[in-house]
Amino acid sequence: MHKFSELVYRSTSVSLERMKEWEFEVMRELQKNGSSIAVKNLQMIKLHKAIIAIGMFSLFESILQNAFGEESYAFEEAKKRLGKLDKVELNKSFKYFNKAINVLKHGKGRSYDFLVENSNSLPFRIQLPNEAFFNEGDVSEVVTLIDVDDRFVLDCAKLIEDISNELKI
Repeated sequence: MHKFSELVYRSTSVSLERMKEWEFEVMRELQKNGSSIAVKNLQMIKLHKAIIAIGMFSLFESILQNAFGEESYAFEEAKKRLGKLDKVELNKSFKYFNKAINVLKHGKGRSYDFLVENSNSLPFRIQLPNEAFFNEGDVSEVVTLIDVDDRFVLDCAKLIEDISNELKI
């Protein structure tokens, strides 16, 4: 059986391609008649991307936990080991994306505050406290504090792959 780290990017890419095809069909339907069903379908696609990102990080955490044993917190142990390997940038990205996933799961709190403080350095968009939406007029937008676009989801998958390779998991 292939390792999760070998499959995660590929499966994510395929899923996003299928969603893009569906999104194109829904956009055509929306242009024809402007139905609320089409709007809901666009929002559903956007929401599904957040679910994919959260899910892949949750699976990754369980894989790390199995690899590291019961004595440690998987993500903290991974960050410690990346630090020992002097993988500063990879560790920083891991921290940002881990916090973003926490925000998607839990909403505002310490992770959100951390991301707001570091908003100029993030490789993704976060909805700042004074913002009501990401893109005015975007009917596909759903209520998330992180802009979960294709790039965000693919970056999550690539990060998991890179960390797995560095830690030989």
